[in-house]
Amino acid sequence: MFAQKKTSSDIPYLDVLVPRGLVSNGRNLLNVPVSSEGLCSLRMFLGDGIIRGFEKISYCSEKCLGLLLPRLVEPHAHIDKAFTWKDFPNLSGTYEGAMKANLEEHKYRNKSKVRFRAEKALELGVTNGLRAIRSHVDSFGCIGGQTWDVLLEIKSEWEQKIELQLVAMVPLEYWSSNEGKNLAKRVSKEGGLLGGVIGMPYKQKLLRESLFDVFSLANNLGCAIDFHIDESDLDPGAGLRELLYVLDRISIDVPITCSHLSSMSLLSHQNLCFFAERLAHYRVKVVALPLTNFWLLSKDYMKTPVKRPLAPINQLQQAGVTVGIGADNVQDPWNPIGDFDPLSLMAASIPMTQVAPWQREGLALFTTGAARAMDLEWDGSLQVGSPADFILLDADSWTSALSMSPDRKIMVKGAWIE
Repeated sequence: MFAQKKTSSDIPYLDVLVPRGLVSNGRNLLNVPVSSEGLCSLRMFLGDGIIRGFEKISYCSEKCLGLLLPRLVEPHAHIDKAFTWKDFPNLSGTYEGAMKANLEEHKYRNKSKVRFRAEKALELGVTNGLRAIRSHVDSFGCIGGQTWDVLLEIKSEWEQKIELQLVAMVPLEYWSSNEGKNLAKRVSKEGGLLGGVIGMPYKQKLLRESLFDVFSLANNLGCAIDFHIDESDLDPGAGLRELLYVLDRISIDVPITCSHLSSMSLLSHQNLCFFAERLAHYRVKVVALPLTNFWLLSKDYMKTPVKRPLAPINQLQQAGVTVGIGADNVQDPWNPIGDFDPLSLMAASIPMTQVAPWQREGLALFTTGAARAMDLEWDGSLQVGSPADFILLDADSWTSALSMSPDRKIMVKGAWIE
């Protein structure tokens, strides 16, 4: 099937299977046949590292074509702590156990360890077909500054292969301090985002004051925000209520992302829909993180949980909220598995979230929606002028692509990488 593989950048066209929902223009494709899994056979013309055009093909059996996707994105990761499970395991599998192990890891963290983890993460990401990763970074204290030093170096060193976005993760009240304001200036200067955790337990007055302060700071610096929020099965939507309380009382001019929103799914239907519409009103984007949430939350050694906290993906999409799915933690105290493989994430998410990539909304969670959640210049749709950045899979259907780990070839700017 991979007879078209070449190492030269002079690749005039590819004959491939493409998700029809990702092809956003092309009048000559209006009547192209589409399979039951939403795939169509196309000849894709390339040149100068971009897509030059499309042409439908009908003479070739689908079984001799590979499945082509845009290089995918990881909208929520933690590369500074990835691969630490072996030395700092959380055998209880609880949120509290993860926090304890994470704090212990900080005692031994240094620049060389962070570099090893981050470079391993990026190497796997590129090999597996990622073009961008947004990583939340533990940024409090001296080791936080050292971690940023290393990750900024790596971001520059890897920028030709993969885009790295960094979110400074600190206690929310820290942004109100002089040290926090200085960190925010550095983060903004380096193109990063301000972050933190909104969840139980909290003191309402302090939380609201901290949110007002961080929004004001972000507005002044023009710096985007990405919060961990309601990563819990307790007091459904508590953090979300406080966030919306503040948004109703300020004017915000920077992009906002809410990661997790796990307990939102435990709200009543009426409240859930109300909050989804408010998030859409404020153009707040959401990143759902099913793997870590299913592992950590609602843990009871004597019972299998029957209600699972997870961002209500379909309801949010129906309300007009941009939603992406991320893998979150990889082989660290928060999640013992993972390997920065977007196809593995897609396969695991199907039974957890009941979304499917052969449906337009389901595919968007890993492609256009995830890219928009990261505010990337290219959302992953395939049109004339889009980057020739692809994953070519040795698979002729979604089932064959996601039921195993198929051979894959990665193209960057029109050239295959080895």
